[in-house]
Amino acid sequence: MSAPDSLRIGEFSRRVGVSAEVLRAWERRYGLLSPMRSPGGFRLYSSHDAARVEQMQEGIGRGLSAAQAARAAIGETAASSGFADPFTSRLRRAFDTYDEEGVQAALDDGFQALGLETMLREVVLPALAAVGLDWEKDPRAISREHFASNLIRARLLSLARLWGRGTGPLALLACPSGERHDIGLVAFGLVLRSHGWRIVFLGADVPLATLEETVREAVPDLTVLASFDSGLLESQTQAIRSLATDARVMLAGPAATDSACSRLGVARLGGEIVTAANEVGRAGWQRGARRT
Repeated sequence: MSAPDSLRIGEFSRRVGVSAEVLRAWERRYGLLSPMRSPGGFRLYSSHDAARVEQMQEGIGRGLSAAQAARAAIGETAASSGFADPFTSRLRRAFDTYDEEGVQAALDDGFQALGLETMLREVVLPALAAVGLDWEKDPRAISREHFASNLIRARLLSLARLWGRGTGPLALLACPSGERHDIGLVAFGLVLRSHGWRIVFLGADVPLATLEETVREAVPDLTVLASFDSGLLESQTQAIRSLATDARVMLAGPAATDSACSRLGVARLGGEIVTAANEVGRAGWQRGARRT
């Protein structure tokens, strides 16, 4: 399956065992391949492209759709090759210098090159976490944290336009009263949307009474509460337990420990946020299985 760099599509097709027509379709529809151009204008494919084709075939062999397999292939090859590192460095530099244009350019190029899931997992969320750690070390860094968070949140929400459309299962996403960190929840919703789910996003600092009312009206298949602060959850234990009697509720974020979820009577949405969203998105038992 291995292929040297700089192969034209006919030879590349023979090396990887996929027809040129299919390769072109994968490149056009999913951005799977990133060929260079020869001086004469011909596409030249590399070993990096070959690795993505191999991952794509493995994903399809595991039963993923072509779109899902392409997203997985782009993410796996980018992570293993360090391809995401330059975008992380660019984003961090732009944060540090309050360069809004630089932030947007890094996001533009990163989403184009890496795709949504890899950009979120490998670049955006780690860069924001690093800015947050800087704040803990130096209180003067709070302005950079606000600058970075506001820009990223706005950009991700721009990608969420019309994410409530469709006929798929419905997820209601919110942070409880007092919790103002909702960027991870936006990222979760974007990835879940890529699996065909519809999203109702209430965002940060939502009173539990408001959330209960929304559950009654929207009747979601899944309600996700996200929080960084276990104290906020403890202070609203009865309301969360009440909510969980009428809806399927999952708890996300650093406060979502096994013990907290057990006390609150909810399921835990564990692990890295993009992976968690993929697991929920692929969970067939949730589709259309609303609690009555």
